[in-house]
Amino acid sequence: MQRYTSLLLAAVALCGFGSPRLFAAERLQPLLVGEGGQPITSAPAWMKRRDAVRAEWQTFLGEFPKERAPLKVEVLTTETLAEFTRQHVKYQVEEGVFTDAYVLIPKNATGKLPGVVVFHQTVKTHAQQAAGVDASVPELMHGVQLVKRGYVVVCPRCFIFDEGAGYAEQVKRVQERHPTWTGMARMTWDGIRAADYLESLPLVDHEHIGCLGHSLGAKEALYAAAFDARFKVAVFSEGGIGLTFSNWDAPWYLGPRSRTPAFSHEHHELLALIAPRPFLLLAGDSADSDQSAAFIEAARPVYEVLGARDNVRLLNHRQGHRYPAEAQAAAEELLDRHLKAK
Repeated sequence: MQRYTSLLLAAVALCGFGSPRLFAAERLQPLLVGEGGQPITSAPAWMKRRDAVRAEWQTFLGEFPKERAPLKVEVLTTETLAEFTRQHVKYQVEEGVFTDAYVLIPKNATGKLPGVVVFHQTVKTHAQQAAGVDASVPELMHGVQLVKRGYVVVCPRCFIFDEGAGYAEQVKRVQERHPTWTGMARMTWDGIRAADYLESLPLVDHEHIGCLGHSLGAKEALYAAAFDARFKVAVFSEGGIGLTFSNWDAPWYLGPRSRTPAFSHEHHELLALIAPRPFLLLAGDSADSDQSAAFIEAARPVYEVLGARDNVRLLNHRQGHRYPAEAQAAAEELLDRHLKAK
């Protein structure tokens, strides 16, 4: 048996990112445990514990700015397409620091519309892929898919794709301003500011905002939803939910401290921060697999105590590191059900 396990571990290691990873669900500490080991059985008791969990993660990530700088939005270009308008915009995320994004608005839109922040995957064309400027992979044009369903969509550029430096160098630039920040702190703050930008648009219904991301973008969606309750729904596609499932220890994410014995947290805690809001994990047997179900089940007791047991779930389409039609249909059904006003 020991020889078989060693061979299996070796095979998994050789397969790399594209293969499911062995994961011990026992690593996920129970969430409904309060001070002194007392069980948590009510929503108020969980909310007290929730505040403590959030504070611990915030300390690790780095504290966000206490005040939000004015957005100072500048429209760089506008395209009028057959079914929607696409603008390339620039806005301020903190004093003196700007990012850019694409905003997609349905043609002839009237009234208040739901909004979605779409976080792009790791690709040289960054937000251009999600926004359809780069149409080389149609299934990853999430923004285009959603604007055609009547959503106002913002596709921000991840900061590691800013001009003039590589990923690690971009993190160093951030840490010159915020020495205690992880790369994930900047990504999360950018997600919060993307929600601010969505809310600034007169067409957007502030009560019906969601987020969606694939791969790198899934990581951003997870953290954005965990730290900003304005995201009423979150879709996480093939981001590698477990800390050992992908390169979470890279400096542009959580950094090497996340792999040390002293770091006792895991991402089921972030799912619990999102509860009771709907969360869908899309797996493809690549970054995420059936093993990702352990995180869903670890968070489910929190959803249950909040009266929303079925609002957290996993769909494994088994088609690799992709966003195939089955995944798209599930994501859109969830977004439509919770974000489109009845």
